[in-house]
Amino acid sequence: MTENIKQNKNFIGCLVGGAVGDALGAAVEFMSLNEINDKFGPEGISEFSEVYGRKGAITDDTQMTLFTAEGLVLSSVRGFDETCDSITAFVYQAYLRWLSTQKEVEHNMLLNQHGTCNIVDGVLTAYPSMHSRRAPDNTCLSALKSNVLGTINNTVNYSKGCGGMVRVAPVGLYVEPDAVFDLACEIAAITHGHPTGYIAAGCFAQIISFIIYGADISESIEKTVTILKTKDSHHECLAAIELALKAYEHSPVLSEKVEMIGGGWAAEEALGIGLYCALSAGDDFIKGVHLAVNHGGNSDSTGSITGNILGAFLGIDSIPPMYSDNLELLEAIKEMAYDLFDRI
Repeated sequence: MTENIKQNKNFIGCLVGGAVGDALGAAVEFMSLNEINDKFGPEGISEFSEVYGRKGAITDDTQMTLFTAEGLVLSSVRGFDETCDSITAFVYQAYLRWLSTQKEVEHNMLLNQHGTCNIVDGVLTAYPSMHSRRAPDNTCLSALKSNVLGTINNTVNYSKGCGGMVRVAPVGLYVEPDAVFDLACEIAAITHGHPTGYIAAGCFAQIISFIIYGADISESIEKTVTILKTKDSHHECLAAIELALKAYEHSPVLSEKVEMIGGGWAAEEALGIGLYCALSAGDDFIKGVHLAVNHGGNSDSTGSITGNILGAFLGIDSIPPMYSDNLELLEAIKEMAYDLFDRI
């Protein structure tokens, strides 16, 4: 373990922070900025609003982030065998378990195809909330239903939606910094085959990793850009990051600047929004997440990305209890963070 690695509170902060941003944005995901302001006031949404039958409900973004973490942890616990010969394969099996919770395929069919141990594994499927559909990403569903493990060299589609990126923060918590970028790309490519879709995931996880190993947010972005420039097909992600940095350099902080970066449906736009909001937050977790969800775009995903980054940097103590204490699956999220921390 590197001496300057952050503490367990930063691992917990990363996962809880992402879930808080996800839950805050869930209620306004499909609303325009004007609609948000009309409903919640000129400052926008700032407290959990009821969605999916409760306040503080997570969406598929947090569900899949947790299944990513479970796959990573099980790759360490079980080791490799004839059915799971890489970390990516373990994460793929975890995603198939998530797929089974969404009632998109027959559970027995997955058991027959992939084996009892692979499908009936981990702890996450024991939580009823994991079996609730929270507007699951259609690209993820269709890719996983294809029964083909998508790879960078054998893609299942040409999607660059943010669904492959928003779930990879645990990769930045789990492996050494020099392995993070490529592993996150591989894991995103399971469901999203456009180079921008998986390269944005590599950037996101790499930024999380550098933060965990002691860098601030600006330095983490700078170091990640150096890696990004060595990758083929990096230009869309680089342009989005540069746009976010330019927006941050010119005051004031505005929701309109978020919308200038994009809607957050495409991976590079979601990454750019997350970086702009995290940089603009300073040491105020809620300021950053509030900015990340109050726009007419993919509010839960951009809230989740911003929350992951700020939670990793500032730690769990930066998240006010009014948010963390009312978050769905809080204890399960913390437990997964503990498991990731124990594996380093």
